[in-house]
Amino acid sequence: MIRTIEELSLNSWPSLQNMFYDGWVLRFARGFTRRSNSISPLYSPGLDIDEKIRFCEGLYREKDLDCIFKLTPSVYPVDLDSILEAGGYRVEAPTSVQVLDLTGGDFTPDEEAVLHGAFSDSWLDGFCEISGIPEPHKSTLGEILLRIVPATCFASIRESGLRFSPLLACGIGVVQGSYMGLYDIVTGEQYRRRGYGRRIVMNLLNFGKSRGVKTVYLHVLASNEPAFRLYSGLGFKEIYRYWYRIK
Repeated sequence: MIRTIEELSLNSWPSLQNMFYDGWVLRFARGFTRRSNSISPLYSPGLDIDEKIRFCEGLYREKDLDCIFKLTPSVYPVDLDSILEAGGYRVEAPTSVQVLDLTGGDFTPDEEAVLHGAFSDSWLDGFCEISGIPEPHKSTLGEILLRIVPATCFASIRESGLRFSPLLACGIGVVQGSYMGLYDIVTGEQYRRRGYGRRIVMNLLNFGKSRGVKTVYLHVLASNEPAFRLYSGLGFKEIYRYWYRIK
């Protein structure tokens, strides 16, 4: 299950460039998000581990990026976390991966939410504003979203339901076969604790169920207590955690 969801996640949130190196997936996206600029050691390697790490460090240095490893309880080699720790890599952003069985639930959509199969400039503008994403990263995010190959659903709730009124909350669903990943479920700071996040998720779950999805997964920072409460209330259960090691 860990490897399945990690592979799904690579597709659902792509990078701008990928390089496959002896069982590891190296990703590059101008430094925007750890996820799109990190190394996923998913498969069994054959090269010497120290040589391999040195190669990765040099490659990321050439691109003026931190060398970041995304680690799960299932990586190759199995002692990679301790090897990186001994090499001076610090831990950042412990994250909970949670799943929901979609087959038995009833997820009533919210009529105020608007769903689109592709993002628009107004969606991107609103998301960047309520997420605090600086202007230099905005175009990179747009490129990442355009590179998503599987079916997508971009959900949003706006004040008064008008197209160009302030964005209250938004989120993304990415469907691959019987799985759907939820990404960037965000509510504007001044609109939080009013149920908008839950309404976005309910609409995405309803969308997924209509597309034959059986399992929904998402990632939530271990420090994000409000999100934990939201997803727990909807029936999500943690199945593993991942974390980053950064040089």
